[in-house]
Amino acid sequence: MAKKSITRRWILNNLGVIVLILLAIELALIYGVQSYFYNSARTYMVSKINAVNGVLTNYARASGTNLNTELRRTLETFSDKDKMELMAIDYDGMIVLTSSGFSPDYEISMPDYDAAMHGTGSYGYSTSVTENGERIMAVSIPITEISGEYSAIRVVTSLETIDETIRAFVLWMTLLAVAILLLLGLSDLYFVGLILRPIREINANTEKFAQGDFSARIRQESEDEIGELCRGINHMADELSTAETMKNEFISSVSHELRTPLTAIKGWAETLTYMAEPPSEGEPAEPADPEMMRKGLRVIVGETERLSEMVEELLDFSRMQSGHFTLQMATMDVLAELGDAVLIYMERAKKDDIRLTYSEPENLPFIIGDKNRIRQVFINVIDNAIKYTEKGGFVAVTAEAAENDTLVRITVQDTGCGIKQSDLAKVKTKFYKPNHTKRGSGIGLAVADEIISLHKGTLELESEEGVGTTVIITLPAKPKEG
Repeated sequence: MAKKSITRRWILNNLGVIVLILLAIELALIYGVQSYFYNSARTYMVSKINAVNGVLTNYARASGTNLNTELRRTLETFSDKDKMELMAIDYDGMIVLTSSGFSPDYEISMPDYDAAMHGTGSYGYSTSVTENGERIMAVSIPITEISGEYSAIRVVTSLETIDETIRAFVLWMTLLAVAILLLLGLSDLYFVGLILRPIREINANTEKFAQGDFSARIRQESEDEIGELCRGINHMADELSTAETMKNEFISSVSHELRTPLTAIKGWAETLTYMAEPPSEGEPAEPADPEMMRKGLRVIVGETERLSEMVEELLDFSRMQSGHFTLQMATMDVLAELGDAVLIYMERAKKDDIRLTYSEPENLPFIIGDKNRIRQVFINVIDNAIKYTEKGGFVAVTAEAAENDTLVRITVQDTGCGIKQSDLAKVKTKFYKPNHTKRGSGIGLAVADEIISLHKGTLELESEEGVGTTVIITLPAKPKEG
């Protein structure tokens, strides 16, 4: 299928409409100008022939004699003989007298005479073409009431001068219309060019984006909708570039996170296998070291659990992305899940020389939620707090009811490294890791934020670099019955 150019379509559609409008205007003006000139000429001719008829009528009433002498004298002294010709017509329809002195010796077509003699009006009017091709206008008035020899008088004028004027007007109107079309065409080409240049640039750059090159940018030449589109695509390119960088860092981070436990598992598995192998023939059997075996098994179990958690985190993220992330909602006790999460990390905090405190209230309102997912959020947040807190620091976990027991608020505060203000708005973004020296995939907080959002709650962060971070989780409480 042949490609249709926007320029061609724009010009054809836009100029096509304008051509029709200009054509309609020109035809209306031509009709109006022609009608004006023709009506003016007819009015002038009618006034002249009425004046002649008035003179003849007054003469006939005053003298009562034959009009032949007076009519001849009137024709000879006709004041406008240079503009029109005055004629006298007998009862046979023949022109017998004219102001020019020349009368045709044959019968000619006179529609105006026929209309005057047989019509209902006071005069007959017609425009016609003579045998030599000249356009004429004629007006006839019957004089049968005052003459027994002549049936009508007729005045005829040439339309050549009027037609020349009209033709000149049509020519100028056509030239003006063509000039308008050319001006509009050039204006349209310039305007379409202003649109097409960024569109072509957008098309070229989007092809680069499709190939993974997000370095190209579109020049913004205006502040209109096209400029906003260019700015939006440039912003999209920035975001795609950032997302691509974060994705690559995520892949690298996950690869590293997976390699570390796999290496430990493989190393200890090989060690334990070697220890369990029977001695070669003739060699004394070496007793197995139970402590070494227990240590190796603990490492394998621990690293396997770590791998399982990472895989589960990745699966959760995949479910979120595909829209298959589901919750098992039921009435639940937040304190029970929060206490379990804190208990899980008590031993690790002691081992890392971090003081973990938990201020547990006597009771909290119940919430409607998925207890396993809520506990997953608590574990993720507390794990991050301990992970980013150095030895000698502390992590404080508190829970409280808020807004007249309509909300449950959980706060996890640490004295860790903190987050830069420039990174604070991005830490809940998928793949984003503000600190690449710490373990983790960079999607745990994104998963936690999604879980809290699905519970119609909020997960907010307050942080200052070098001081620490506070995570505030707010969940709606179950409405009280009654």
